[in-house]
Amino acid sequence: MSKLETNTIDTISGTSNLTIGSTNSSTVTFESGAATGHMYPAFSVYASADLAVTTSVLTKVQMNTEILDTDSKFDNVTNYRFTPTIAGKYFITFTLGSDANTVTSIEQTRAAIYKNGSLITGTYSISDTRNNFVTGESVTTSVIVDLGVSDYIEFFGMVIFNSGQGNFRGNGCMAQGYRIGA
Repeated sequence: MSKLETNTIDTISGTSNLTIGSTNSSTVTFESGAATGHMYPAFSVYASADLAVTTSVLTKVQMNTEILDTDSKFDNVTNYRFTPTIAGKYFITFTLGSDANTVTSIEQTRAAIYKNGSLITGTYSISDTRNNFVTGESVTTSVIVDLGVSDYIEFFGMVIFNSGQGNFRGNGCMAQGYRIGA
């Protein structure tokens, strides 16, 4: 193993890319914290208010508040979806929070992640309402997915109630994602 000590590494005049470690995996840390191509684009979003839902109806979760959106790739106004425009493998996670009003109890909460309008992963919880009056739940699902430049990710939920009305819980519905590699 060799050691290289220097004060400056720069590209050849007229070029803009500097390649380090082209044949193996390596980690490069830059003092400035500049992006190295992994983990960007990245987003973290949530719903700022409760959304009333009908029992057993699959509904898109309108996450309208951004905590982080490194490359402005999450549409938090119109379509409520992530379109990375940079191909690669992405880690995506989604938590759906639900709650019920005082007349109903939750029997099942489902969270689903869709790619280009088709389900790619989902999970659900089932409540035992025989002995407990369940008034709120959270369920989380995650996936690693290949995305092309025009692919998009959306987040859906379903809550099944035994009667009455329920909600997707504002601040309890959140999603995050970031690029993990080519």
